[in-house]
Amino acid sequence: MSQTVAQDPLYSTDFIQEMVKQMRAIDSYGTYDGWPVDRILAPYVMTKEQRREIPVIGDPDEILLARIKAFYNAISSLIEKECGLMAIPMINITHEGFGRVVVTVGKLVVVDKTLRDVHRYSYESLSKMKDEADKLLSVALSTVSKYPEVAGM
Repeated sequence: MSQTVAQDPLYSTDFIQEMVKQMRAIDSYGTYDGWPVDRILAPYVMTKEQRREIPVIGDPDEILLARIKAFYNAISSLIEKECGLMAIPMINITHEGFGRVVVTVGKLVVVDKTLRDVHRYSYESLSKMKDEADKLLSVALSTVSKYPEVAGM
């Protein structure tokens, strides 16, 4: 881990640590072994210019789809950690790069997010990615606390 990363409190947050776990889980060949956290999560960060260069023609590749799944798996894991109930993400993305993510807790839908242009799926920074995750997590936990009987089914 680089000195900058070691000093940045962002890297010690539950979300970033869970993202690293999820990314390592999809690394079946051990490619990420020995990689620092910032390098493992680097594919999630792109500038607006880099995003514009990516064509939206063609099917989203499996690596990109796995990264999207890792993001929502991390959120689901954090929901589960906070409320003690199993959270299940369901992701459906068409070959055109559009789709939807739904996370359920029991019979309760706690996250419902439409995805567009997944070919360009990224964030301006890890901090922005964490902010997005925090928003989703906050809404999900609020929904669970509002409807605990449905979440417990």
